[in-house]
Amino acid sequence: MPLRKDYSGQSCSLAKALEVVGERWTLLIVRDAFFGVRRFGDFADHLDIPRAVLSERLTSLVDAGVLERVDGDHGHVEYVLTDKGLALQPVLRSLLAWGDDYYSPKGPRRVFTHAADDGRIDRTGRCRSCGEPVPPGDTVVAPGPGLPSRPKPDRVSRTLTRPHRLLDPIPG
Repeated sequence: MPLRKDYSGQSCSLAKALEVVGERWTLLIVRDAFFGVRRFGDFADHLDIPRAVLSERLTSLVDAGVLERVDGDHGHVEYVLTDKGLALQPVLRSLLAWGDDYYSPKGPRRVFTHAADDGRIDRTGRCRSCGEPVPPGDTVVAPGPGLPSRPKPDRVSRTLTRPHRLLDPIPG
């Protein structure tokens, strides 16, 4: 018998949040959307996710109001974070920091800096140089010491071998 996708009978806010972002691949899709991934093919190539699963997850994120489906360049459909999706940044930042602490012996795969002053962003989302909270659009992701020296050949992985501002579309 397959597991259910909801937590019926649970009135906990965490259970409700897990109904939206708790399935396998979902938070990685959201993470990639912060990295600037917008096109179906780029999500599929970067994540090595089965296309049917990706389609289902994107649809559920759109239905939940986390992503919006928009018309992109040259008639391509694109997926962009909504305000509700952008509100997940602290969750992703915390999970990334936790993973770096416990599962990345060579250091973080990626580091995050403030575009305004190049200060490192701490796990609370504040710039260590100026002390200000840094929104996603002012955050630069750059390779960290734990990033493998040979990235995967997909366009997203290649782009993320250089500093890249969050939310800026991956060059096509």
